[in-house]
Amino acid sequence: MTQAPKRDHGGGLDAAISRYGGTRADWLDLSTGINPVPYPVGDLPGDALSALPDAEAERTLLAAARRFWQVPASAGILAAPGASSLIAQLPRLAPPGSVRIDPPTYNEHAAAFDANGWRIVEGHSGRTADARVVVHPNNPTGALWDGAGDHRLLIVDESFCDIAPSNSFTARAGGNTLILKSFGKFWGLAGLRLGFLIGDPAPVGRIRGWLGPWPVSGPALAIGAAALSDADWADATRERLAQDADRLDRAMIRAGAQAVGGTPLFRLYRVDDAAAWQDRLAQHKIWSRIFPYSKTWLRLGLPHPDRRDRLEAALGTAGGATSRTRSGTSARPAAR
Repeated sequence: MTQAPKRDHGGGLDAAISRYGGTRADWLDLSTGINPVPYPVGDLPGDALSALPDAEAERTLLAAARRFWQVPASAGILAAPGASSLIAQLPRLAPPGSVRIDPPTYNEHAAAFDANGWRIVEGHSGRTADARVVVHPNNPTGALWDGAGDHRLLIVDESFCDIAPSNSFTARAGGNTLILKSFGKFWGLAGLRLGFLIGDPAPVGRIRGWLGPWPVSGPALAIGAAALSDADWADATRERLAQDADRLDRAMIRAGAQAVGGTPLFRLYRVDDAAAWQDRLAQHKIWSRIFPYSKTWLRLGLPHPDRRDRLEAALGTAGGATSRTRSGTSARPAAR
């Protein structure tokens, strides 16, 4: 048994500004895994902001989501104000017991289950747990789940899976399996606050009731429906993200880092001193992500194509004395 991890996240640009100076406009924030080239929003319906969200608009959004993710006809689907709001509700679906969450991974899941009285276990000791949470691809390693295991409640967080839809487990939604989808990351619209839950209609319906009326805003309904219906944009975006991720890897390797994982939305590197690298990049007003459980892991989101030259120039000095990495350092977090 372990304790829930401290809720540390990417972002936190205000704290970086307080320490290193400048304004938000001065900074290149690479501490999150959000697509830096967001879906073009375009014009909104005239009443998207002035009227209560329309039931037909919600049906249109959910129909688009079903098509995009190829949701089984037997599965339920709901839209919510961000995947985080769903993560907070999921532990309420069953009486508290044991839940397997293997670190390192996105820490909000363990925090939510811990807050609802669950006992968090991991690895071999979690094989007989009552529930399991899998982040697929994992954050921050990018590792893919192999689909093995049998638990009374299985939650598969596919917040980053839109970069590789062929790896999705959406076809398994239903029964004991719930699939969590994030809209903000792949489409680059995190501030819109839109997420989805796919699974057996009964638990999906329970959470829909807990969210109350009008959980999703009018603008989110309209923009989400348009984006999820735009397969051409999604295909072109996957190709661009893969190319940009390769370019970022090459730049980081030249600077002395070792690429150890990630997805086309964020990259994970091993360096000799992650805090020192973060500090040096911050001197150039570039914010990165480090982790409390590893002194050698540094995660970077992709820079906007118009700003990647700035990052590459900064890396010419950020590597410096840290050009040699220690490949043998364990990436496993300490007991949480």
